[in-house]
Amino acid sequence: MLPATLKLCCGISHQPLRNLTGLQLPAVGAFEKEMSKFITSKIESCFLDIPHSLQKLLCMQLGINADSNINKAAMPSSRDMIYLNQIERTLHTAKSMLQQEGWHAEQKNGDRFFTKAFPMIGKVFRVEAVIDSPLEEIYTQLFEKLEYMDQWNPNISKVQILKRIGNNTLLTREVTAQNPFGQRDFVSIQHCCRTGSSLYLIGTATQSHLMPPQEKITRAEAELTCIILRPLEGDRRKTHFTWLLSVNLKGWIPQFVTDQIMAQSQTDFLSHLRRHLSSLEKI
Repeated sequence: MLPATLKLCCGISHQPLRNLTGLQLPAVGAFEKEMSKFITSKIESCFLDIPHSLQKLLCMQLGINADSNINKAAMPSSRDMIYLNQIERTLHTAKSMLQQEGWHAEQKNGDRFFTKAFPMIGKVFRVEAVIDSPLEEIYTQLFEKLEYMDQWNPNISKVQILKRIGNNTLLTREVTAQNPFGQRDFVSIQHCCRTGSSLYLIGTATQSHLMPPQEKITRAEAELTCIILRPLEGDRRKTHFTWLLSVNLKGWIPQFVTDQIMAQSQTDFLSHLRRHLSSLEKI
């Protein structure tokens, strides 16, 4: 349909079509505007590898304001698009997991913990909890102020923001504290988005030349992490907290030990997060 429509547009330049009257010319003009909107909306994905000078020339030929559509908006690079595609796949996978049955459940201190093995991924750890803080405050601590997590979570020694991609995507490095199994770091792409009243914090392991593997630190992989925040029904001062986590710690650690570490890490994280949020309320 689109190629045929473009051919029709090209035909407008022919002399017989320049004499159109009545509603035909307004219709053609309206269509031209819609085509410009379409091209503008797709410009980021279509122009990724075109030099900036050629982008401006092409925009001039298409009647697009190059300054407003290119200069004022940072064009995502090919690498950034790879990161965003990783996030999209991770979010789709997480939503699919939550819809499946067969989770093994366990309850601790009022919170519910689940595990389930998935093909090609392995064991995924899930927690369902209620936190006595508003959604926006939790989001601020886990995303907007992510790089300060080491100040309230003793299991983390450092968090670095390696790159910001737009307003809602971060390339990060997290370094664990020293422990009997050795220190590890994670390089991840992390993203925040809303669906209705729910807020999704999605992350997945990636590679970046900005942070190659470091000596004496094992590069582990957070293959999937997805935190879903939604206001508790009937009390928006509280938040329902869902967390899916799948991590490959790498190194020589038996699987049953890895499982214990992951389960304990979720328990510890909730405890540290609640304590931190409670301290903020007292300030």
